[in-house]
Amino acid sequence: MIENELHPVRKVILAGLDRQNAEFDYEMIELANLAEANYMEVVGTVTQKLERPNAATYFGKGKVEELKEAVEYYEADMVVTNDELSPSQIRNLESGTGAGIMDRTALILDIFASRAKTKVAKLQVAIAQLQYQLPRLRTSMNVRLDQQTGGGGGSFTSRGAGETKLETNRRHIEHQISLLRQELKDVEADDQTRRARREKESIKNVALVGYTNAGKSTIMNGLVRRYGENQDKTVFQADMLFATLETSVRKLNLPDNQNFLLSDTVGFVSKLPHGLVAAFRATLAEAAQADLLLQVVDYADENYKEMMSTTAKTLKEIGVGDIPMITIYNKADKIEGMSFPDRDGDTLTLSAQDDASLDMLIEVIRQHIYSDHVQTKVLIPFEQGQLVSELNEQASVHSIDYVEAGTMMDVTLTPVQAARFAAYVVD
Repeated sequence: MIENELHPVRKVILAGLDRQNAEFDYEMIELANLAEANYMEVVGTVTQKLERPNAATYFGKGKVEELKEAVEYYEADMVVTNDELSPSQIRNLESGTGAGIMDRTALILDIFASRAKTKVAKLQVAIAQLQYQLPRLRTSMNVRLDQQTGGGGGSFTSRGAGETKLETNRRHIEHQISLLRQELKDVEADDQTRRARREKESIKNVALVGYTNAGKSTIMNGLVRRYGENQDKTVFQADMLFATLETSVRKLNLPDNQNFLLSDTVGFVSKLPHGLVAAFRATLAEAAQADLLLQVVDYADENYKEMMSTTAKTLKEIGVGDIPMITIYNKADKIEGMSFPDRDGDTLTLSAQDDASLDMLIEVIRQHIYSDHVQTKVLIPFEQGQLVSELNEQASVHSIDYVEAGTMMDVTLTPVQAARFAAYVVD
């Protein structure tokens, strides 16, 4: 259980329907982890085998009564369900159990809201929260949208005294969503400009993707400390779900003057709310536009195959297609008797804490992103010494020889550099 003096721990009962889904047990384990990440103490679990949820109460009548007894026995504050519930199901379950009801979608949104730090993340979460809230409005709700928005303001004209409070709240939320989307669009335009500038400079982009808490940030920090343009500019890492929500981009400079950008993206989880997937599509644009993906897998977790399946589904949902991918089975140091680092083609078994593992990873990354680089010899006239300096600073130089006609250099060039120095290439 995570303790935080700013977040009082709440006692909760987990509730789920087993519809003969092979991943149900894992989903319930994950639900418990999500609850813990949201400063909740799981005191009990109630499940029922049903082909489909009860339209009115999610559970069957008898199980609702059992859930009520569990709430009273454990003195629980809330029930957290494994599925997203309809507004009527939430109301009926609250009435039947005497406890607050939070479904899986609301739980994930709550976690994201508490972890969002940047303006973009706050805007994205606010939009997703409002979209979730819209169909769940009640006539008695006192909607405080001014506290949920990440920015923007505005007002609107009332449609008249006859309008119900529910209609007013609904229009208010729709208006706020519109404002937030416009503000997010403006911020994302700046991000797109930065990406376009990097593409023009022909800098390769490598993106870390995978399940939340698989070790993406640990790998990034290990590489940044060794090769980062600013080696102190590491990202936040912690052993918890969704420790980071923002996409962080760092430039890595290798010893031979080759460089690339490394992006750490938000982690995935099963049943990630569609509103969040849509809202975070721009955040995951770094992955969608990457030259190479590094899928990080928590190899020490017995459910790692389910995690990989979730990652594949999420990447497909956000439109990430045929991008080359390296699969990294991380946390091998936590598996007794496991030998690492080890490589089988584009599959690596390693530990993000191990220098030899990071060396192997860098070598495999090199082989992928620099496959279009060419090794050639160029002859630079003595009077154009500034070009020699440029190559020494920006290219991978293997040897230099001074001949009668100028400076002979054996270099590896990027496609952009190869085009620039084409006139100086010698056979």
